[in-house]
Amino acid sequence: MTATLNPAPAPAAGSKPPKRKKPKQHQEVESGAGLFAPSMMTRVGLLAVGVLSVFPLYWMVVIASTTTSNASGFPPALLPGGNLGRNLEQALTDPNADLLLGLRNSIIITGTVTISVVLISTLGGFAFAKLKFKGSKVLMGTVLFTMMVPLQHLGLVPLYMVMIELGWLDTLQAAILPFLVNGFGIFMMRQYCIQSVPDEIIEAARIDGASTLGIWWRIVLPALRPGMVVLALLTFMLNWNEFLWPFMVLSGENPTVQLAIRQLSTATWSADLSMVFTGTLISIVPIAVLFVIFGRQIVGGIMEGSTKS
Repeated sequence: MTATLNPAPAPAAGSKPPKRKKPKQHQEVESGAGLFAPSMMTRVGLLAVGVLSVFPLYWMVVIASTTTSNASGFPPALLPGGNLGRNLEQALTDPNADLLLGLRNSIIITGTVTISVVLISTLGGFAFAKLKFKGSKVLMGTVLFTMMVPLQHLGLVPLYMVMIELGWLDTLQAAILPFLVNGFGIFMMRQYCIQSVPDEIIEAARIDGASTLGIWWRIVLPALRPGMVVLALLTFMLNWNEFLWPFMVLSGENPTVQLAIRQLSTATWSADLSMVFTGTLISIVPIAVLFVIFGRQIVGGIMEGSTKS
């Protein structure tokens, strides 16, 4: 007894063979959705972090736009008031706190320090990264040691005595001099130069007859530009918010913006919260403008420095 096997019917002419469905997991892997699609918890977490980051700025605007009684009352105000313009005018014209002079002094001090730190750091970073000279390791170790010794703990009294000997108390150069060189900036530019500037390019430039300064100007600086933007912003923020050293060497008649805000808080027997927050709101405007202008360069510099091998 034999069994007969009937062949499967051939598909009709012009019809396409049915496609086999792939498992859902395979589809997600091929499309990438299963690997990179954010979960609901991730989105909620990012939203919470964003709210927590923005809330201090929003709260500053709320307090700066209300009166002192409303700012210190309970329950606290949650929406901006209508006194922001009046508070801004009062803060800028307060005779006890020359906020405009403080802004001018802070711009001079911070701008000078930022230019000096970026310039010296690029020169020093290039020298330590690409030039061979005796004592380079010892000098680099000294630079790293300065990063381990905070100025606030060990350097204030000697520096203050130096300023007295120079007769620079209550002058802007006293607030500028200690910050003209930054060990962190030199170390950062050294690492960035090692990653961004190949040795072959420098050797080729030397064969073509370029001097050391010519190599630094034409090759190194363009390659370090993203890192220079990041270093400049970090230096600007650090020195713009500096309070302790200017408080020691400058008087109330020649303040920085941070000292002027302090004078706003001590103008009366009790702290005027609305004036303090208004002065703080004014003081963050330059930093906010820099972030808006150089935001892409800052992110690009950080990402480029972190991805180069």
